[in-house]
Amino acid sequence: MAGDKAASPRRPLTLDQVEPGSENERLGVARDSMLCNPLILKPEVGKPQRNCYTLPALDFAYGLYIQRTDGGVPEAIGSWDTVKPRRASARDMPRDFLTMNRGALRAGCTTARDFNLYYKAKDLRCKEEEYNHLQRSSPKLPAAFTFGIPPRPSTPIFDLLQHKYKELWMEQQRALTVAQRVAKKKSRKDKVRETRTTLLRREPEPAKEESFWHLPRLEKVGPHLSTFPVRDAHKKAASASH
Repeated sequence: MAGDKAASPRRPLTLDQVEPGSENERLGVARDSMLCNPLILKPEVGKPQRNCYTLPALDFAYGLYIQRTDGGVPEAIGSWDTVKPRRASARDMPRDFLTMNRGALRAGCTTARDFNLYYKAKDLRCKEEEYNHLQRSSPKLPAAFTFGIPPRPSTPIFDLLQHKYKELWMEQQRALTVAQRVAKKKSRKDKVRETRTTLLRREPEPAKEESFWHLPRLEKVGPHLSTFPVRDAHKKAASASH
């Protein structure tokens, strides 16, 4: 028990450490793996949360162990390990197309095939000194040239503290409201209110056609009796009535 009390409280809980009536007491079949599951393990009152991972013993040293092979301080004082300089590997220099094109023109080459044959016949390379000089030479810039991007203007902190931008916005909103009210009053003055009389004068209502009610079943029924002896007499009577 003394070893368990000396152990770190962050280490996984075991069944031997579970006291009767505690939060993590298990009835029935109990296993140590139940106390290593963070979803099942309940926090203990007044104690930090336990780590559910199995950790090595307390005398375990974390980190990478490096075997000492240099002999320690005496060997370091007596002899120094020096690194041998590396030789620069020979690199293929790029082709000197300026010189080759000049020579191809002097040789009378006019087509792309002639130029390719000339390149294969006389493969001229750039000299290492000239190539390094071209790479290292910086472009010509004016004396007063400033590198980088221009900085943004500084934030007016005093305007922020005094809520100046809020006041400007409020003034703009007030001016906009006044302008809208003036425009509304103008539109009311210029606009003449229309009445029903003016509307009827401008757009009179269509005349209602007088229609009599008839039985639907008698609308398309022709006359069965004609009291006029001649058809012309019927026409004259109809024109006289109209």
